Amino acid sequence: MPLYEHVFLARQDVTAQQVEELTTRFKGVIEANGGSVGKTEYWGVKSLTYRINKNRKAHFTLLNITAPAAAIQELERQQRIDEDVLRILTLRVEEHEEGQSAMLQKRDRDDRGERGDRGDRGDRGDRGFGGREDRPRRPRPSDESHGGEEEV
Repeated sequence: MPLYEHVFLARQDVTAQQVEELTTRFKGVIEANGGSVGKTEYWGVKSLTYRINKNRKAHFTLLNITAPAAAIQELERQQRIDEDVLRILTLRVEEHEEGQSAMLQKRDRDDRGERGDRGDRGDRGDRGFGGREDRPRRPRPSDESHGGEEEV
């Protein structure tokens, strides 16, 4: 049977629990048509590059599916009818990825931080530009002259 990776985007004002219910319902559609869902990943709410139906954010969910083409067609038909689903993308793949997808790995890396421990930074005032004592003082206009005109 062919293998698919399927991602759908749900509206931002839908709760995470409702997204799980949508996912369960879509799994049921696949299983009713002779397929199976191997892995599901909820990627969370992410910003969209451009607005889709007045939404700036969406809930992202990935499904790894093993199913005949008819099951995928029925799944996509159901999702097009559902008003909570903004976009869908189904790709046929040679094999499913083992472990976490690249999106979850990226989120784990972002949570951990890329830079690690920076140690003692010392005086926060020293930014590497040299302190004020290194620069010569600028000449200031004297307080007696007002506006550069000489008094006679």
